[in-house]
Amino acid sequence: MTCAAAVALLVGISTAHADDPKIAHERYTLDNGLEVILAPDPSVPLVAVNVWYHVGSGHEVYGKSGFAHLFEHMLFQGSKHVGEDKHFETLKTIGGDGVNGTTNLDRTNYFEVVPSNRLDTALWLESDRMAYLLPTVTQKSLDNQIEVVRNERRQRYDNVPYGKARFALYEALYPEQHPYRYLTIGKHEDLAGASLDDVIGFFKTWYVPANATLTLVGDFEPEAAKQQIAQWFGSLPASKKPTTVHVPPPRPRAERRTVDDTFAKQRQIIWAWHSPANFAPGDAELEVLANALSREGTGRLYKALVHDTQLATSVSAYQWGATFSGIFGLSVTLRGDADLATVEKIVGDELARVRKEPLDAKEIARVVTQREAQAVWGLESLMARANRLQAYNHYLGDPDKLSWDLARYRAVTPAAVQAAATAYIELDKPVVIVTMPAAAPAGGAK
Repeated sequence: MTCAAAVALLVGISTAHADDPKIAHERYTLDNGLEVILAPDPSVPLVAVNVWYHVGSGHEVYGKSGFAHLFEHMLFQGSKHVGEDKHFETLKTIGGDGVNGTTNLDRTNYFEVVPSNRLDTALWLESDRMAYLLPTVTQKSLDNQIEVVRNERRQRYDNVPYGKARFALYEALYPEQHPYRYLTIGKHEDLAGASLDDVIGFFKTWYVPANATLTLVGDFEPEAAKQQIAQWFGSLPASKKPTTVHVPPPRPRAERRTVDDTFAKQRQIIWAWHSPANFAPGDAELEVLANALSREGTGRLYKALVHDTQLATSVSAYQWGATFSGIFGLSVTLRGDADLATVEKIVGDELARVRKEPLDAKEIARVVTQREAQAVWGLESLMARANRLQAYNHYLGDPDKLSWDLARYRAVTPAAVQAAATAYIELDKPVVIVTMPAAAPAGGAK
C-alpha cells in the first residue's frame, strides 16, 4: 500500500473537537507552480518566512548521498543579486532572527523571522537564491561547502558517543542503494566526489518553484503580501514538479551487530524494525506503544530496567515515520555492571507481552493528553506554526490537518495498539546493535 493510499484510509477518523486549536490560513499557487500559504497574525510585529523545498536525502540516487544537505549549506553562500556570503549579514542588518535551514529524509527548509516592515527584504533574499543561485556556484564555493559538511559529519556523527551505532543501524536496516541507508549527512566519499555538474543538475531538478512551498505567518496584510510575493517570485519561469519514485521498505530480517566505540562510556543496545510511514495506519498506534514502554516514570521498560532492577540508566523508544516507511526503535543504555543477557530477556518478555495483551486505557490516555498539550503549546511561536502548516501540507496535501492529526490519537484503542505491535514487531526478525565502549588509543582518539 502506498503512503497516499494509507493516508486516504484515515480520512474517516472522527472529526475535530470544538476547542481544537486552529491556524487560520489561505493557500494558493502562482502560475509558475510556487505554492504559497499565508497565516496572518497581527499580535506581534514580526513575520516568520519559511520555505520548504520538497526534496530530502530520501530522494537522492546511489553514489550521490548527502546532496540535499549539501544544498542546505550552498544556499547560504550567496546569490547573483545578494552577493557572496551576504545572506546572514543582510538579515542581521534588518533585525532578522532565527535564520537557518534544516534537511531530513523528506524536505529541506529555510527560514527566518523578520520585523513586519522588512518582509520585502526577506522575500527578495528567498527569491534570489531560488532563481539566481547558479551564477554564484563555482568550484571554489562547492569545495568550501563540501569540506564544511564533511567537518560537520566528523563533529556530529563520526566522533561522538554512539555515532557508530547510528550508521550500523541504518546499514543493517537498509541495503545498498536504498536512499535511507546513508543518513542525511551522506558518505564522505560521495561528498568528496561531487562535481560541479552534479550540483547544478540537482539544483535544476529539485530547486524549482513547483517543488517549493513558501509560508508566511505573522503580522502582514494578506493582499499586500500577495503583491510582494508576486513581485519577487511571480516572474520566475514556470516549472514542473519532479517525480518522486517511491522506495518500499526492505523485507524484515534479523541481524545483530556489535560496534566498538571509543567515545562511549556505557554499553548500549538498540532494537529496531521497519514500521509505517508518517501518518499512515499504525503510525499513531506505535507512537502510543513507544510511550507506554519508555515514558520516564510510568513506562513499562523504564520502570523495569531503570527503577526496579537498576540495570539501565536510560530507556527510549520511538516510532519515527518518513515518506516511504518508518522505524520503530528501542534503546537501552546499561549500567556498568549490568548483565546484557538479563536486559535482553526483560525487553524480549515485555515486547512479547504487548503483542499478546492490550495496553491499559490509561497508557493511551497519557499520550492523547500529551499530544493535545503539544498542539497548544507547539503553536506559540510564529515559526512553529509555519512548520506545522508546512508539514501537514507536505505529507497530507492539506495544511488544515491539525484536528485530523489529534483525532487519530483519540481514536487509538488498546486492540489497535496490540494489532500494530503484532504486525510490525516481529520478535524473530529484529535488527540489534550493541555498542561496546572501547579503550581510547594512546594519545586520544584520532
